[in-house]
Amino acid sequence: MAEVLEFSHVSVRRGNKVIVDDVTWQVDDGERWVVLGPNGAGKTTIIQLAAGRMFPTRGTVAVLGERLGAVDVAELRTRVGFASAALAERIPGTEKVLDVVLTAAYGMTGRWREEYDEADVERAHELLAAFGVGGLAERRFATLSEGERKRAQVARSLMSDPELLILDEPASGLDLGGREVLLGALGALAVDAHAPILVLVTHHVEEIPPGFTHGLLLRDGRVEAAGELGDVMNSDHLSRTFGMRLVVEHRDGRYTARAGS
Repeated sequence: MAEVLEFSHVSVRRGNKVIVDDVTWQVDDGERWVVLGPNGAGKTTIIQLAAGRMFPTRGTVAVLGERLGAVDVAELRTRVGFASAALAERIPGTEKVLDVVLTAAYGMTGRWREEYDEADVERAHELLAAFGVGGLAERRFATLSEGERKRAQVARSLMSDPELLILDEPASGLDLGGREVLLGALGALAVDAHAPILVLVTHHVEEIPPGFTHGLLLRDGRVEAAGELGDVMNSDHLSRTFGMRLVVEHRDGRYTARAGS
C-alpha cells in the first residue's frame, strides 16, 4: 500500500520549547485519519508539516512520496488541499464566495487576471452546494458567518482535486445544524473510493465524521496512540490524552465523550 504521509522521529523546536517530540506516523492510501488532542498538544504543527507548510527541526517528513527539504514545496502544495483558520485570514474580505473557491484551482487566495472555464465555475458551484452554502456564491466573504466561512473553505480545499485533503478544525464555530451538514458531507466523502486521502484535526470526538478509519492522539507533542479508530478511540486512550477520566461511547458511526467518575 502506497505511503501518503510518513513521519520518522520528527521533532519541532521553537527556541527552548519542544512543540512536537519524536513523532513517527504513517498514513497509507485509502485511509481517513482524525488527529485529536487538547490545546497545545501539537496538532496544528503536525498538520502544517503534513501540508508542506513547515519543516521539522529533526527527523524526516515525506508527503505524497516527496521528502520535505528535497522537493519544490510550491509544486507539492498544489497536490494538497488545505483549510485552516490561518489560511482563511489571507482571503480578501471583498472576494466573492464563488471566487474564494475558484481561485484554489491556481493556488491563489484572491481573483486577479486568471481565466476560468465553464467547467471550473460549475465545479465551484457544486462544491459550495455540497457543503450547504450554495446560495452564498455571490456574497462577499467578509459578510459570511464564521460557520459559513468554514464550509466555504472546505469547498475551496477540494477545488484543485487534491490527492491529500487536510482540514484543521473545520467544524469549529459551526452551530449544531451547520456542524451536522458539514459532518454529513465529510462522511460521504470518507466512503467515496475516489476521494482524496483525508486528515482531519479536531478537539472533539463528536466531530469525527462516519467513515473515518484511523486516529492519531497527541498529548504534549507526543503520540499517545495511533492506529485503527476502533482501537484508538476508547476511554483509556482518551483519558490519558486529555488528562482526565473520560467515558467514550460509539453509536451509529459517531463518538461521544463525557467525564467519568
